[in-house]
Amino acid sequence: MLMPSQGVKIYIATKPVDFRKGHDGLAAIVMNQLKQPAFDGSVYVFRAKRADRLKLVFWDGSGV
Repeated sequence: MLMPSQGVKIYIATKPVDFRKGHDGLAAIVMNQLKQPAFDGSVYVFRAKRADRLKLVFWDGSGV
């Protein structure tokens, strides 16, 4: 289990994303649409269209 540090920022995307995207595709959304650095240690939360699933993107220093 990965545990983010105390001062970690959590960003929640309000629009649903295509859940066929992998971690690289979600990181591209973070950089291109949210205009945030994807590899800064923040947690990015995405939801499916039906809002019954979540995906989180988190860079731990060695991988997403």
